[in-house]
Amino acid sequence: MDAIENAAFVSVGRACGFSGLAIFCLMFGFAFDPAFSARVGGGLCLMVSVILAFYAWRARTRPYKRTETWLILAKDSRPPAAVAQQVIGETLRETYTWFARQSAFIAIALLASSMVLQLAGVGVWGTPV
Repeated sequence: MDAIENAAFVSVGRACGFSGLAIFCLMFGFAFDPAFSARVGGGLCLMVSVILAFYAWRARTRPYKRTETWLILAKDSRPPAAVAQQVIGETLRETYTWFARQSAFIAIALLASSMVLQLAGVGVWGTPV
């Protein structure tokens, strides 16, 4: 079971890492306006969280042989076909849910910091408005 959980974590974590890198690059591009940059990052993290929640919702019924988790698993670590759909589907559901929750926490932090920066009057280039 640990091999399946590790494979699911690697699979989902890699995808979330790349989306996080894209969000960071976009936020860096808007660094001239910190409040807007944080708002953009928070909105995108919230969107990632919603997508991950949708993937978690459909994980149990997605064919297990078409998942990256199944491909990552070594042939001797793969569960028998009779229980593979249930085991891999449930493991992926839990993993997607965990990453969705983490992304939602990051979104909340970024959106809250955007509000604080906006209320503090931090404008373009970090100068007070």
